[in-house]
Amino acid sequence: MRLLVSWVRDFVDVSAPATDIADRLALRGFEVASIEPLAGDDAVIDFEVTANRPDCLSVLGFAREIGTVYDLPVRAPSAEAGSRLPLSTVPSGESDRLTVTLEDNDLCPRYAAGVAEVIDAASPHWLTTRLQASGVRPISPCVDITNYVLMELGHPMHAFDLAALAGHELRIRRARIGEALTTLDGIERKLDEDMLVIADRQRPQAVAGVMGGSTSEVSRATRVVVFESAYFKPASVRRTSRRLGLRTEASSRFERGADVNLPVVALQRAIALMQQIGAGRVVGPLVDRYPRHQGPRSVTLRRERLERLLGLRVPEDEVARILRSLGLTVTLSDGGWNVDVPTFRVDLLREVDLIEEVGRHYGFDKVEPAFPAMESAAPPPDPRVSRDQLLRRILTGAGLSEAVTFGFIETKSAEPFAPDGNSADLVAVANPLSAKFDMMRPSLLPGLLDAVAHNRRHGLRDVALFEIGSRFTNATGETRGVAVAWTGTASPEHWSGGAREVDFFDVKGVIELVCGALADPARFEAATRSFLVPGQAADVIVADTPVGVVGQVAAALVERAGAPQQDKVYIAELDLDRVSGVRIESNEWVRPLPRYPFVVRDLSVVVPDTLPAEIIRGTIQAAGERAAVPLVGVAFFDRYVGTGVAAGSVSVSVRLTFQAADRTLTDADVQQAFDTILAALVREHGARQR
Repeated sequence: MRLLVSWVRDFVDVSAPATDIADRLALRGFEVASIEPLAGDDAVIDFEVTANRPDCLSVLGFAREIGTVYDLPVRAPSAEAGSRLPLSTVPSGESDRLTVTLEDNDLCPRYAAGVAEVIDAASPHWLTTRLQASGVRPISPCVDITNYVLMELGHPMHAFDLAALAGHELRIRRARIGEALTTLDGIERKLDEDMLVIADRQRPQAVAGVMGGSTSEVSRATRVVVFESAYFKPASVRRTSRRLGLRTEASSRFERGADVNLPVVALQRAIALMQQIGAGRVVGPLVDRYPRHQGPRSVTLRRERLERLLGLRVPEDEVARILRSLGLTVTLSDGGWNVDVPTFRVDLLREVDLIEEVGRHYGFDKVEPAFPAMESAAPPPDPRVSRDQLLRRILTGAGLSEAVTFGFIETKSAEPFAPDGNSADLVAVANPLSAKFDMMRPSLLPGLLDAVAHNRRHGLRDVALFEIGSRFTNATGETRGVAVAWTGTASPEHWSGGAREVDFFDVKGVIELVCGALADPARFEAATRSFLVPGQAADVIVADTPVGVVGQVAAALVERAGAPQQDKVYIAELDLDRVSGVRIESNEWVRPLPRYPFVVRDLSVVVPDTLPAEIIRGTIQAAGERAAVPLVGVAFFDRYVGTGVAAGSVSVSVRLTFQAADRTLTDADVQQAFDTILAALVREHGARQR
């Protein structure tokens, strides 16, 4: 809201400079975007007005705030002689020049209109200067007057050319099937049946509360004009504006909540301005359709509640002064005040709202810091909070960066990640903002894949991301998960050697870190997923429970996301609810350092090349448990295919570490355990020692 200081002085005799006004209002919750000095002591202050204060989208609204700040009386527009803000005294009644029919008083509780004959004149300099300072382009006297009233009182108005209205009639109704309207911006817009329109006898002439139509636009040829001043239901205007993709000064005010008791005042002000600048004269009475009158809301403000919430005692006369200066009616009652809230303050609904108004203007800086009284013990923290914090430390320590993606995604992105490939299990959004947000994500992977592609398109070569968040399916509801996406190099380039491209085992290692911190160590089994490359996909198993998946993303999905098709993107995802569910609690906090030395033996065996290493590891560990010597470590360090190894076979080298807690091992002990392990490999897999 661009506020011209000299315009405010029409309502309140404030002599303070613009900088002081801006500073004081900033302390009362109004963000100041800029201050533009003008000639003399005038200036334009650009305020950011929050959605709950539509009354401050006007000069009058800010005048009330400034009057309260400086304890100055605020003048309202008046029909009294000599008023600085004159109103016309044209009565309300039935017009013989215009018929107004209010067919839908639910979406339009009040509709007022007046007919005026136009005199060929130009808008005066003072009026156009004020409009330009407020960011409004002058057009013609009739249109300029409606815009002037909009900026001054905050109430939108519209002007029709009476000659263009079929039957000289206005009907406030809902649009009919198949109706369309070409708005003032020259675009034809299809109307829905739940949209409110202002129509003549034949067709719509305006979208109520949003924009007028081009056929009844006021032009230089207009001789008789109809001024419209109405109140439209905020939800209706908001819905219509969003569907049409059309946001205007009028819609931004109506959708926040206008003043239902201001339409006739705005009309009287417009007529007075028209007479003042010699642009025309009113013809006949004003038509006012107001079937259900709405008066002020009564709210009780208690002294005890005021003091309790603010944490300080505000003098009673100061409470009354602040509320009255803001335009409220205040009467003293037992234990507090009875307050009548006028209809222009749509944000004051409860006692706490009045307390906030008192606190804003009395000064929150006067509140002394104090600890709140503890009436009960604080609830224990959710264990998932510390779990997620631990995950962030682990994953950032592994070199990954945290990403936050949308919970809404488009259908084509969600379908490849549907559980078990069942698209019926996806959760659709009933009222999506757009087609790109019409589905709840069944997995964190689509969002991470898009984030990787976005970074790659912007020239980043190495991208390693993780996300902790919720997934949604019809079968399981909302579940918590952690996902990883990684492409590029596994480590930065160094003079001592070239960079290595990230591979399956890098992401697998990250998952092993996570599972080791949250639960039992993970094992991996070959798997098939439509979104992963065959042979580069594995299920993550913890304590015999499937908890996630790891693998390389299929090239088609990489290309669809917008990343280079040749990129190899490796991903992993864990169901944190399942991982936490299989966590095994242990009372063993510290293990003493071993006192006796370990013994290392290397074993190379030839096995079928289709045999997964995880199965070989399991066979070795099971045989090691039966051996007389403890097996404390199993590590694969070589894989060979070539001369000396038959086709269809592979040579695998394993490093076995033996160590006892109570004695030094002998060669005989280690050899016996070694032979036991080799025998198990020969027996179960047909292995041959190499």
